[in-house]
Amino acid sequence: MPLRSMLFVPADSERKLHKGLHSAADALILDLEDAVAPERKPVARTMAADFLAAHGGSAQAALYVRVNPLDSGMALHDLAAVVRPGLAGIMLPKTTGAHDIVRLAHYLDALEAAAGMPHGQVAIVPVATETPQALLNMQGFATGPLPRLAGITWGAEDLSAAIGAISNRDADGSYSPLYVWAGALCLCAAASAGVPAIDTLYADFRDAPGLAASCSAARRRGYSGRIAIHPDQVEVINAAFSPSEQELAHARRVVDAFAQQPGAGTLSLDGVMYDMPHLKQARRTLGLPG
Repeated sequence: MPLRSMLFVPADSERKLHKGLHSAADALILDLEDAVAPERKPVARTMAADFLAAHGGSAQAALYVRVNPLDSGMALHDLAAVVRPGLAGIMLPKTTGAHDIVRLAHYLDALEAAAGMPHGQVAIVPVATETPQALLNMQGFATGPLPRLAGITWGAEDLSAAIGAISNRDADGSYSPLYVWAGALCLCAAASAGVPAIDTLYADFRDAPGLAASCSAARRRGYSGRIAIHPDQVEVINAAFSPSEQELAHARRVVDAFAQQPGAGTLSLDGVMYDMPHLKQARRTLGLPG
């Protein structure tokens, strides 16, 4: 399943869970972390588990849960509550490197077995840039197989708090260089691991034109999808990260041209030279392997 849009929903809000379920999001993220007050965490776990039991087999969206950080003292309680049939994946916040993915995978191995689930059913999408250590450890995503990894996303808010920044934006409203670098590292890490890069949130959920422009720029840079924080953002995000008919038609022409010249490393189409990277991009646009 593509991950164009991943919609966050507080796991302790029945109204927002219901609304999210009827959105067009590719994935619904039941949030046990930042969207839930500390005293509501036990209630949120129970509600998330009940939601998975009720909708895990029928929801159009893939159902993910954002647990609390591994070293928070709450993550194992979260996982024990929600690893059950119907759970598609875990979003792991505040990772410090790929070793956290390995550690979480070990927990999931045991919990899937205890729940009678097929091994490897639960995927992992880490938020990979929320700590300074994570930025310095991003090369870890390129050093070994991470079988459960289904995507990588990034965040700027927790990172700015961790380093003591007043803001993660410059005076003109654009991201400061550190956060531009964090996003670029997310792209590189995801490409290294062979999984989609998922762009961070767009905070102003009322600004649909701004969101569309930002998504268009993100797609040009290599992102495959985006975090959503409000259902109204989902349709804009889905449209932005879906190829247009014009793009599909062009990609088919590129693939067909290479198919007609199977020994060619480069060829000309409409007066423009195309080579293997162009073929690879065209195949990706069409959802074809390699």
